[in-house]
Amino acid sequence: MTDLVLDERRHLINLAYRLLGSLAEAEDAVQEAYARWYALSGPRQDEIASPGAWLTTVTSRICLDLLGSARNRRERYVGAWIPEPLPDPAEGHASDPADRVTLDESVSMAFLVALESMTPAQRVALVLHDVFGYSFAEVAEITGRTPAACRELASSARRRVRTSPPPETLAVRQAVLVRDFKQAWEHQDITALVGLLDPAATFTADGGGLVTTALLPITGSEQIGQFLFAVAGSVSGDFTLLERTVNGQPGLLIRHNGVTTSVYAFDVADDRITHIWAIRNPEKLRPWTT
Repeated sequence: MTDLVLDERRHLINLAYRLLGSLAEAEDAVQEAYARWYALSGPRQDEIASPGAWLTTVTSRICLDLLGSARNRRERYVGAWIPEPLPDPAEGHASDPADRVTLDESVSMAFLVALESMTPAQRVALVLHDVFGYSFAEVAEITGRTPAACRELASSARRRVRTSPPPETLAVRQAVLVRDFKQAWEHQDITALVGLLDPAATFTADGGGLVTTALLPITGSEQIGQFLFAVAGSVSGDFTLLERTVNGQPGLLIRHNGVTTSVYAFDVADDRITHIWAIRNPEKLRPWTT
């Protein structure tokens, strides 16, 4: 029984990260779920037909509560709040528990940012049903709502998520754009860089009040290009851009004098970069440090 319970950990981390957008909070939620399991008496544990289903229900409810309180905390957050970026374990940067999160389109930065615009109930309903395949009857049991209400929650949430091309097609196109973006930035070719951006592109940075960065989103290709070149021009010493997989998609890692200072995630459409998310909060970069 103990092994079967512990084997659920990967699934629970995957679920909690998608619900919360924070690896640290996901780990805490899963730890709390396990604490509640081990607090049960032996006979009570034996009465539970599916420990995995029980742990999923408890973890989801913990996340639902955390999402409610997170809204208040993030309203007080300095600058924009961006979900925590995850590296690809194959690239040698991930550490436990980051290496237990499956990287697919359901953890793309664009998808996680879209989830942030939803109510906690919408987010839980959409992730449980659309990502993890739970029936609306099961979602209703977990959330304490009716199946019909959960179906409507998922439907309204789904309308907030932009329809994307197949992941393979998107990844190939994005890899080319990110590489060209990197080279234009390195060569200080602002014309080339601006040409890679959609005219209405947005740049959002998350420093958490711990490092210097843009506090408000920057809109427009020209404005973004000028900002990025100002950033590069203000840095003394070694400024290195590295292509890395960020939440399962092509992105960039920035190092200053050998220290990881930023992770850039991108979204693309119609062969242009439409969104750039720059995560600079050091607390969110821990999985990227070696």
